[in-house]
Amino acid sequence: MPEMEYLIRFSQSHETFRLPEIEALAIVEGIDLKVISYSLESPFCIVSLPSSSAARRLIARSILVISIHELWGHGATLPEVHSSVRSHTEPLWSQYLSCSFKFTIDSYQGSRTNDQKLSIINSFAYLGFAGPIKMRNPDDEFILFEDWPWNSTPLGIPDPKYYYFGRYLGTSSRETLPKKLDLKKRRYISTTSMDAELALVTANIALAAPGKLIYDPFVGTGSFPIACAQFGALTFGSDIDGRSIRGDEKKRTLRGNFEQYGLTQNLGGMFTADLTNTPIRKSALGTSTSASSSSSSSSSSSSSSSPAGQPKSDGVSGRIFDAVVCDPPYGVREGLKVLGVKDPEKCPWVIPKGMEMYKDPDFIPPRKPYSFLLMLDDILQFSAQTLVDGGRLSFWMPTANDQDQEIPVPQHPYMEVVAVCVQDFNKWSRRLITYCRIPDAQVEAAAIKAYEQAKAERAVEEGKTADDLNPFRNAYFKGFKN
Repeated sequence: MPEMEYLIRFSQSHETFRLPEIEALAIVEGIDLKVISYSLESPFCIVSLPSSSAARRLIARSILVISIHELWGHGATLPEVHSSVRSHTEPLWSQYLSCSFKFTIDSYQGSRTNDQKLSIINSFAYLGFAGPIKMRNPDDEFILFEDWPWNSTPLGIPDPKYYYFGRYLGTSSRETLPKKLDLKKRRYISTTSMDAELALVTANIALAAPGKLIYDPFVGTGSFPIACAQFGALTFGSDIDGRSIRGDEKKRTLRGNFEQYGLTQNLGGMFTADLTNTPIRKSALGTSTSASSSSSSSSSSSSSSSPAGQPKSDGVSGRIFDAVVCDPPYGVREGLKVLGVKDPEKCPWVIPKGMEMYKDPDFIPPRKPYSFLLMLDDILQFSAQTLVDGGRLSFWMPTANDQDQEIPVPQHPYMEVVAVCVQDFNKWSRRLITYCRIPDAQVEAAAIKAYEQAKAERAVEEGKTADDLNPFRNAYFKGFKN
Protein backbone atom coordinates (compact mmCIF):
# COMPACT_ATOMS: atom_id res chain seq x y z
CA MET A 1 0.00 0.00 0.00
CA PRO A 2 1.49 3.39 -0.93
CA GLU A 3 2.35 5.85 1.83
CA MET A 4 -0.53 8.17 2.70
CA GLU A 5 -0.35 11.93 3.00
CA TYR A 6 -0.87 13.61 6.37
CA LEU A 7 -1.51 17.20 7.38
CA ILE A 8 0.50 18.72 10.23
CA ARG A 9 -1.16 21.69 11.90
CA PHE A 10 1.68 23.81 13.34
CA SER A 11 1.47 26.64 15.81
CA GLN A 12 2.10 29.89 13.96
CA SER A 13 5.07 30.76 16.18
CA HIS A 14 8.84 30.22 15.94
CA GLU A 15 8.32 29.48 12.26
CA THR A 16 11.96 28.70 11.42
CA PHE A 17 12.10 26.11 14.23
CA ARG A 18 9.10 24.04 13.12
CA LEU A 19 10.50 21.96 10.29
CA PRO A 20 13.87 21.23 11.99
CA GLU A 21 11.98 20.02 15.06
CA ILE A 22 9.69 17.65 13.15
CA GLU A 23 12.58 16.34 11.01
CA ALA A 24 14.58 15.67 14.18
CA LEU A 25 11.65 13.81 15.73
CA ALA A 26 11.44 11.63 12.61
CA ILE A 27 15.07 10.63 13.26
CA VAL A 28 14.40 9.94 16.94
CA GLU A 29 11.39 7.76 16.13
CA GLY A 30 13.00 6.07 13.12
CA ILE A 31 10.22 7.25 10.80
CA ASP A 32 10.60 7.81 7.07
CA LEU A 33 9.35 11.39 6.68
CA LYS A 34 8.91 13.16 3.35
CA VAL A 35 7.86 16.81 3.34
CA ILE A 36 5.58 17.47 0.37
CA SER A 37 4.41 21.02 0.99
CA TYR A 38 5.50 23.60 3.56
CA SER A 39 5.79 27.38 3.92
CA LEU A 40 6.91 29.61 6.79
CA GLU A 41 3.85 31.79 6.11
CA SER A 42 1.38 28.98 6.80
CA PRO A 43 0.80 26.64 9.77
CA PHE A 44 -0.13 23.77 7.43
CA CYS A 45 2.39 21.19 6.23
CA ILE A 46 1.68 18.16 4.05
CA VAL A 47 3.93 15.15 4.68
CA SER A 48 4.11 11.54 3.59
CA LEU A 49 4.38 8.89 6.32
CA PRO A 50 4.24 5.09 6.46
CA SER A 51 1.13 4.84 8.67
CA SER A 52 -1.26 6.59 11.02
CA SER A 53 0.54 5.12 14.03
CA ALA A 54 3.79 6.61 12.73
CA ALA A 55 2.03 9.97 12.38
CA ARG A 56 0.94 9.88 16.02
CA ARG A 57 4.43 8.92 17.20
CA LEU A 58 6.00 11.66 15.08
CA ILE A 59 4.23 14.51 16.87
CA ALA A 60 3.69 12.96 20.32
CA ARG A 61 6.49 15.00 21.96
CA SER A 62 6.53 17.94 19.56
CA ILE A 63 6.24 21.44 21.02
CA LEU A 64 5.53 23.43 17.85
CA VAL A 65 2.95 21.06 16.32
CA ILE A 66 -0.66 21.34 17.42
CA SER A 67 -2.11 18.24 15.78
CA ILE A 68 -1.78 15.80 12.87
CA HIS A 69 -4.48 14.54 10.50
CA GLU A 70 -5.00 11.92 7.84
CA LEU A 71 -5.30 14.12 4.74
CA TRP A 72 -8.37 13.21 2.71
CA GLY A 73 -8.31 16.08 0.24
CA HIS A 74 -7.19 19.64 -0.41
CA GLY A 75 -7.59 22.36 -3.01
CA ALA A 76 -7.87 26.07 -3.70
CA THR A 77 -11.68 25.92 -3.80
CA LEU A 78 -14.34 23.81 -2.12
CA PRO A 79 -15.24 22.00 -5.39
CA GLU A 80 -11.56 21.09 -5.74
CA VAL A 81 -11.57 19.72 -2.18
CA HIS A 82 -14.65 17.59 -2.86
CA SER A 83 -13.10 16.26 -6.06
CA SER A 84 -9.89 15.45 -4.20
CA VAL A 85 -11.74 13.64 -1.40
CA ARG A 86 -13.72 11.56 -3.89
CA SER A 87 -10.72 10.57 -5.96
CA HIS A 88 -8.34 9.75 -3.10
CA THR A 89 -10.34 8.36 -0.17
CA GLU A 90 -13.64 6.87 -1.37
CA PRO A 91 -12.51 3.31 -0.42
CA LEU A 92 -12.12 4.51 3.19
CA TRP A 93 -15.62 5.89 3.67
CA SER A 94 -17.25 2.57 4.54
CA GLN A 95 -15.02 2.27 7.65
CA TYR A 96 -16.78 5.27 9.25
CA LEU A 97 -20.43 4.75 8.23
CA SER A 98 -21.66 3.84 11.73
CA CYS A 99 -19.05 5.54 13.92
CA SER A 100 -19.94 8.54 16.05
CA PHE A 101 -18.35 11.63 14.54
CA LYS A 102 -18.18 15.40 14.44
CA PHE A 103 -17.25 17.97 11.82
CA THR A 104 -15.17 21.05 12.65
CA ILE A 105 -14.08 24.05 10.58
CA ASP A 106 -10.75 25.63 11.56
CA SER A 107 -10.38 29.03 9.88
CA TYR A 108 -6.82 30.31 10.17
CA GLN A 109 -6.72 34.13 9.86
CA GLY A 110 -10.38 34.17 8.84
CA SER A 111 -13.89 33.60 10.15
CA ARG A 112 -17.23 32.11 9.12
CA THR A 113 -20.78 32.68 10.29
CA ASN A 114 -22.59 29.68 11.77
CA ASP A 115 -24.85 29.50 8.71
CA GLN A 116 -21.82 29.41 6.42
CA LYS A 117 -20.24 26.67 8.51
CA LEU A 118 -23.41 24.58 8.41
CA SER A 119 -23.68 24.96 4.66
CA ILE A 120 -20.08 23.86 4.16
CA ILE A 121 -20.47 20.87 6.49
CA ASN A 122 -23.61 19.73 4.65
CA SER A 123 -21.69 19.83 1.38
CA PHE A 124 -19.82 16.73 2.62
CA ALA A 125 -23.05 14.71 2.91
CA TYR A 126 -21.89 12.44 0.07
CA LEU A 127 -19.53 10.72 2.56
CA GLY A 128 -22.62 8.90 3.79
CA PHE A 129 -21.80 8.83 7.50
CA ALA A 130 -24.89 7.52 9.33
CA GLY A 131 -23.55 7.28 12.88
CA PRO A 132 -24.51 9.60 15.72
CA ILE A 133 -23.07 13.12 15.85
CA LYS A 134 -21.19 13.65 19.13
CA MET A 135 -19.58 16.98 19.94
CA ARG A 136 -17.67 15.43 22.87
CA ASN A 137 -15.43 12.41 22.54
CA PRO A 138 -16.61 11.15 19.16
CA ASP A 139 -15.07 8.07 17.57
CA ASP A 140 -13.74 10.25 14.77
CA GLU A 141 -13.40 13.94 14.08
CA PHE A 142 -13.22 15.41 10.58
CA ILE A 143 -11.83 18.90 10.15
CA LEU A 144 -11.87 21.34 7.26
CA PHE A 145 -8.92 23.69 7.61
CA GLU A 146 -9.12 27.04 5.85
CA ASP A 147 -5.98 29.06 5.17
CA TRP A 148 -7.12 32.68 4.77
CA PRO A 149 -5.05 35.66 3.63
CA TRP A 150 -3.70 37.96 6.33
CA ASN A 151 -6.24 40.45 7.72
CA SER A 152 -9.00 38.87 5.66
CA THR A 153 -11.89 39.72 8.00
CA PRO A 154 -11.46 43.54 8.10
CA LEU A 155 -10.61 43.55 4.40
CA GLY A 156 -13.81 41.67 3.61
CA ILE A 157 -12.06 38.89 1.66
CA PRO A 158 -14.83 36.37 0.87
CA ASP A 159 -12.89 33.10 0.55
CA PRO A 160 -9.78 31.38 1.87
CA LYS A 161 -6.76 30.92 -0.35
CA TYR A 162 -6.63 27.16 0.36
CA TYR A 163 -8.51 24.29 2.03
CA TYR A 164 -7.42 21.02 3.67
CA PHE A 165 -9.81 18.27 4.77
CA GLY A 166 -8.74 15.45 7.04
CA ARG A 167 -9.43 13.01 9.85
CA TYR A 168 -7.98 13.90 13.25
CA LEU A 169 -5.30 11.49 14.52
CA GLY A 170 -3.54 13.00 17.48
CA THR A 171 -2.30 15.96 19.48
CA SER A 172 1.23 16.95 20.44
CA SER A 173 2.73 17.84 23.85
CA ARG A 174 2.43 21.56 23.17
CA GLU A 175 -0.28 22.11 25.78
CA THR A 176 1.30 19.96 28.49
CA LEU A 177 5.11 19.96 28.64
CA PRO A 178 5.75 23.74 28.44
CA LYS A 179 3.25 24.22 31.25
CA LYS A 180 4.84 21.47 33.31
CA LEU A 181 8.32 23.03 33.01
CA ASP A 182 7.12 26.66 33.15
CA LEU A 183 9.80 28.92 34.65
CA LYS A 184 7.16 30.74 36.71
CA LYS A 185 6.60 27.55 38.70
CA ARG A 186 10.23 26.39 38.85
CA ARG A 187 12.01 26.52 42.20
CA TYR A 188 15.28 27.91 40.97
CA ILE A 189 15.93 30.14 37.97
CA SER A 190 18.17 33.02 36.96
CA THR A 191 17.74 36.01 34.66
CA THR A 192 19.25 34.01 31.79
CA SER A 193 17.25 30.77 32.20
CA MET A 194 15.87 29.65 28.83
CA ASP A 195 12.08 29.51 28.71
CA ALA A 196 10.56 26.04 28.83
CA GLU A 197 9.11 26.06 25.30
CA LEU A 198 12.38 26.87 23.53
CA ALA A 199 14.39 24.62 25.84
CA LEU A 200 12.13 21.69 24.90
CA VAL A 201 12.35 22.55 21.19
CA THR A 202 16.15 22.66 21.49
CA ALA A 203 16.11 19.24 23.19
CA ASN A 204 13.98 17.83 20.36
CA ILE A 205 16.29 19.21 17.66
CA ALA A 206 19.29 17.80 19.56
CA LEU A 207 17.65 14.33 19.37
CA ALA A 208 17.31 13.90 23.14
CA ALA A 209 16.03 10.40 23.91
CA PRO A 210 16.50 7.50 26.33
CA GLY A 211 20.05 6.14 26.19
CA LYS A 212 21.55 9.45 25.04
CA LEU A 213 24.32 11.27 26.93
CA ILE A 214 23.89 15.05 26.66
CA TYR A 215 26.17 17.77 28.02
CA ASP A 216 25.67 21.50 28.62
CA PRO A 217 28.97 23.38 29.20
CA PHE A 218 27.15 26.59 30.26
CA VAL A 219 24.57 24.89 32.43
CA GLY A 220 23.50 27.76 34.72
CA THR A 221 20.32 26.64 36.52
CA GLY A 222 19.81 23.67 34.19
CA SER A 223 17.10 24.62 31.68
CA PHE A 224 18.53 22.48 28.86
CA PRO A 225 19.45 19.39 30.93
CA ILE A 226 15.96 19.44 32.45
CA ALA A 227 14.35 19.58 28.98
CA CYS A 228 16.59 16.78 27.68
CA ALA A 229 15.95 14.69 30.81
CA GLN A 230 12.21 15.11 30.23
CA PHE A 231 12.72 13.12 27.02
CA GLY A 232 14.75 10.41 28.78
CA ALA A 233 18.36 11.50 28.16
CA LEU A 234 21.07 11.22 30.81
CA THR A 235 22.32 14.76 31.27
CA PHE A 236 25.55 16.38 32.43
CA GLY A 237 26.58 20.00 32.80
CA SER A 238 29.20 22.43 33.99
CA ASP A 239 29.54 26.14 34.58
CA ILE A 240 32.45 28.47 35.20
CA ASP A 241 30.52 29.79 38.23
CA GLY A 242 29.70 26.93 40.58
CA ARG A 243 27.36 29.18 42.55
CA SER A 244 24.78 28.93 39.76
CA ILE A 245 24.75 25.15 40.21
CA ARG A 246 24.74 25.17 44.02
CA GLY A 247 22.16 27.94 44.49
CA ASP A 248 21.26 28.29 48.15
CA GLU A 249 22.46 24.69 48.74
CA LYS A 250 19.00 23.78 50.04
CA LYS A 251 15.95 23.47 47.76
CA ARG A 252 16.82 26.27 45.36
CA THR A 253 19.55 24.41 43.50
CA LEU A 254 20.00 22.87 40.09
CA ARG A 255 19.50 19.43 41.62
CA GLY A 256 16.38 20.76 43.35
CA ASN A 257 14.93 21.54 39.91
CA PHE A 258 15.45 17.92 38.86
CA GLU A 259 13.82 16.78 42.10
CA GLN A 260 10.85 19.08 41.47
CA TYR A 261 10.09 17.31 38.19
CA GLY A 262 10.98 13.79 39.35
CA LEU A 263 13.92 13.60 36.94
CA THR A 264 16.85 12.83 39.27
CA GLN A 265 17.36 9.47 37.57
CA ASN A 266 18.38 11.45 34.47
CA LEU A 267 20.82 13.70 36.31
CA GLY A 268 24.27 12.38 35.42
CA GLY A 269 26.37 15.00 37.16
CA MET A 270 27.12 18.73 37.37
CA PHE A 271 30.49 20.30 38.11
CA THR A 272 32.35 23.61 38.09
CA ALA A 273 34.54 24.00 35.02
CA ASP A 274 35.41 26.26 32.15
CA LEU A 275 35.00 25.03 28.57
CA THR A 276 38.67 25.81 27.82
CA ASN A 277 39.82 24.12 31.05
CA THR A 278 37.59 21.09 31.22
CA PRO A 279 38.26 17.74 32.90
CA ILE A 280 36.30 15.99 30.15
CA ARG A 281 38.47 13.73 28.01
CA LYS A 282 38.68 14.91 24.41
CA SER A 283 39.90 12.89 21.47
CA ALA A 284 42.45 14.19 18.99
CA LEU A 285 40.71 14.93 15.71
CA GLY A 286 41.32 12.52 12.87
CA THR A 287 42.27 9.62 15.15
CA SER A 288 38.97 7.79 15.58
CA THR A 289 38.90 4.03 15.31
CA SER A 290 36.86 2.15 12.72
CA ALA A 291 34.16 1.48 15.33
CA SER A 292 33.55 5.19 15.70
CA SER A 293 33.92 6.18 12.06
CA SER A 294 31.73 3.37 10.80
CA SER A 295 28.79 4.15 13.08
CA SER A 296 27.35 6.28 10.31
CA SER A 297 27.92 6.83 6.63
CA SER A 298 26.63 10.40 6.39
CA SER A 299 25.38 13.25 8.52
CA SER A 300 21.84 12.66 7.39
CA SER A 301 21.75 8.92 7.94
CA SER A 302 24.13 8.53 10.87
CA SER A 303 21.57 9.32 13.50
CA SER A 304 19.38 6.44 12.37
CA SER A 305 22.19 3.86 12.46
CA SER A 306 20.83 2.47 15.74
CA PRO A 307 17.45 2.33 17.52
CA ALA A 308 15.87 5.69 18.31
CA GLY A 309 18.50 7.46 16.25
CA GLN A 310 21.31 6.66 18.69
CA PRO A 311 24.81 6.90 17.19
CA LYS A 312 27.52 4.59 18.53
CA SER A 313 30.74 5.48 20.34
CA ASP A 314 33.88 3.37 20.29
CA GLY A 315 34.15 3.89 24.07
CA VAL A 316 37.88 4.61 23.83
CA SER A 317 38.50 7.83 21.96
CA GLY A 318 36.73 10.06 24.49
CA ARG A 319 33.95 10.93 22.08
CA ILE A 320 31.08 9.81 24.27
CA PHE A 321 28.39 12.51 24.07
CA ASP A 322 25.39 12.16 21.79
CA ALA A 323 24.68 15.89 21.98
CA VAL A 324 26.08 19.14 23.30
CA VAL A 325 23.35 21.67 24.02
CA CYS A 326 23.96 25.17 25.38
CA ASP A 327 23.15 28.86 25.47
CA PRO A 328 26.60 30.45 25.99
CA PRO A 329 26.91 33.88 27.59
CA TYR A 330 26.53 36.83 25.24
CA GLY A 331 28.79 39.10 27.28
CA VAL A 332 26.43 42.09 27.20
CA ARG A 333 25.95 42.92 30.89
CA GLU A 334 29.56 42.06 31.66
CA GLY A 335 32.39 41.07 29.38
CA LEU A 336 33.03 37.40 28.70
CA LYS A 337 35.51 35.75 31.03
CA VAL A 338 37.54 32.56 30.95
CA LEU A 339 39.71 30.99 33.65
CA GLY A 340 43.23 32.37 33.66
CA VAL A 341 45.34 35.41 34.45
CA LYS A 342 45.14 38.49 32.24
CA ASP A 343 48.82 39.37 32.71
CA PRO A 344 50.83 36.47 34.23
CA GLU A 345 54.04 38.51 34.20
CA LYS A 346 52.56 41.20 36.44
CA CYS A 347 50.90 38.71 38.79
CA PRO A 348 53.12 35.59 38.82
CA TRP A 349 51.87 34.57 42.27
CA VAL A 350 48.22 34.09 41.23
CA ILE A 351 48.48 30.66 39.59
CA PRO A 352 50.68 29.03 42.30
CA LYS A 353 48.37 30.41 44.98
CA GLY A 354 45.34 29.11 43.15
CA MET A 355 46.86 25.63 42.99
CA GLU A 356 47.10 25.73 46.78
CA MET A 357 43.61 27.07 47.44
CA TYR A 358 41.40 25.58 44.73
CA LYS A 359 39.74 23.10 47.12
CA ASP A 360 38.69 25.90 49.47
CA PRO A 361 34.84 26.20 49.29
CA ASP A 362 35.18 29.98 49.14
CA PHE A 363 37.87 29.98 46.45
CA ILE A 364 37.02 32.00 43.33
CA PRO A 365 39.45 31.26 40.49
CA PRO A 366 40.99 34.17 38.57
CA ARG A 367 39.53 35.05 35.20
CA LYS A 368 40.65 36.92 32.14
CA PRO A 369 38.78 38.54 29.19
CA TYR A 370 37.53 36.11 26.55
CA SER A 371 36.85 36.74 22.88
CA PHE A 372 33.27 36.07 21.75
CA LEU A 373 34.37 34.69 18.38
CA LEU A 374 37.01 32.47 19.97
CA MET A 375 34.34 31.15 22.34
CA LEU A 376 32.29 30.08 19.33
CA ASP A 377 35.36 28.37 17.89
CA ASP A 378 35.99 26.63 21.20
CA ILE A 379 32.41 25.34 21.38
CA LEU A 380 32.71 23.76 17.94
CA GLN A 381 36.18 22.38 18.64
CA PHE A 382 35.06 20.86 21.94
CA SER A 383 32.01 19.29 20.26
CA ALA A 384 34.11 17.86 17.43
CA GLN A 385 36.36 16.23 20.03
CA THR A 386 33.62 14.83 22.28
CA LEU A 387 30.60 14.00 20.09
CA VAL A 388 30.06 10.57 18.60
CA ASP A 389 29.67 10.34 14.84
CA GLY A 390 26.23 11.70 14.02
CA GLY A 391 26.01 13.44 17.40
CA ARG A 392 24.55 16.92 17.45
CA LEU A 393 25.65 20.32 18.72
CA SER A 394 22.76 22.75 19.27
CA PHE A 395 23.69 26.13 20.64
CA TRP A 396 22.24 29.64 20.71
CA MET A 397 24.15 32.58 19.24
CA PRO A 398 23.16 36.28 19.13
CA THR A 399 23.76 38.47 16.09
CA ALA A 400 22.80 41.86 14.73
CA ASN A 401 20.15 41.83 12.02
CA ASP A 402 21.99 44.44 9.98
CA GLN A 403 23.89 42.67 7.22
CA ASP A 404 27.05 44.71 7.83
CA GLN A 405 27.12 43.79 11.53
CA GLU A 406 25.84 40.24 11.27
CA ILE A 407 28.01 37.54 12.82
CA PRO A 408 28.28 34.66 10.33
CA VAL A 409 27.37 31.12 11.28
CA PRO A 410 30.55 29.54 12.69
CA GLN A 411 32.09 26.76 10.62
CA HIS A 412 34.18 23.70 11.51
CA PRO A 413 35.43 20.98 9.15
CA TYR A 414 34.16 18.18 11.41
CA MET A 415 30.76 19.76 12.04
CA GLU A 416 28.05 20.04 9.37
CA VAL A 417 25.28 22.62 9.77
CA VAL A 418 21.91 20.86 10.01
CA ALA A 419 19.60 23.77 10.80
CA VAL A 420 19.67 27.49 11.57
CA CYS A 421 16.58 28.69 13.46
CA VAL A 422 16.05 32.38 14.19
CA GLN A 423 14.26 34.20 17.00
CA ASP A 424 13.96 37.85 15.99
CA PHE A 425 14.17 40.79 18.44
CA ASN A 426 13.85 43.76 16.05
CA LYS A 427 17.44 45.03 15.66
CA TRP A 428 19.05 41.79 16.75
CA SER A 429 18.18 38.15 16.88
CA ARG A 430 19.45 34.94 18.33
CA ARG A 431 19.95 31.80 16.34
CA LEU A 432 19.67 28.20 17.37
CA ILE A 433 22.40 26.62 15.24
CA THR A 434 22.52 22.84 15.02
CA TYR A 435 25.43 20.81 13.68
CA CYS A 436 26.03 17.12 13.08
CA ARG A 437 29.41 15.49 13.83
CA ILE A 438 30.86 14.16 10.55
CA PRO A 439 32.86 10.89 10.59
CA ASP A 440 36.60 11.58 10.34
CA ALA A 441 36.84 9.72 7.04
CA GLN A 442 34.48 12.22 5.40
CA VAL A 443 36.40 15.35 6.44
CA GLU A 444 38.41 16.91 3.61
CA ALA A 445 42.03 17.94 4.22
CA ALA A 446 41.46 21.25 2.42
CA ALA A 447 38.62 22.13 4.80
CA ILE A 448 40.82 21.42 7.81
CA LYS A 449 43.60 23.61 6.45
CA ALA A 450 41.23 26.51 5.70
CA TYR A 451 39.71 26.25 9.16
CA GLU A 452 43.07 26.26 10.94
CA GLN A 453 44.18 29.30 8.96
CA ALA A 454 40.99 31.24 9.72
CA LYS A 455 41.16 30.34 13.40
CA ALA A 456 44.78 31.49 13.65
CA GLU A 457 43.80 34.84 12.13
CA ARG A 458 40.99 35.29 14.64
CA ALA A 459 43.30 34.44 17.54
CA VAL A 460 45.43 37.52 16.80
CA GLU A 461 42.82 40.07 17.85
CA GLU A 462 43.33 43.75 18.45
CA GLY A 463 42.37 45.30 21.78
CA LYS A 464 41.85 43.93 25.26
CA THR A 465 38.57 45.51 26.39
CA ALA A 466 35.21 43.70 26.56
CA ASP A 467 33.98 45.68 23.54
CA ASP A 468 37.11 44.92 21.51
CA LEU A 469 36.71 41.20 22.13
CA ASN A 470 32.97 41.00 21.51
CA PRO A 471 31.53 42.43 18.27
CA PHE A 472 27.96 41.69 19.39
CA ARG A 473 28.40 43.56 22.69
CA ASN A 474 29.99 46.47 20.86
CA ALA A 475 27.09 46.66 18.37
CA TYR A 476 24.50 46.25 21.15
CA PHE A 477 25.65 49.30 23.11
CA LYS A 478 25.89 51.35 19.92
CA GLY A 479 22.24 50.60 19.19
CA PHE A 480 23.29 48.42 16.20
CA LYS A 481 24.18 51.54 14.25
CA ASN A 482 26.97 51.36 11.69
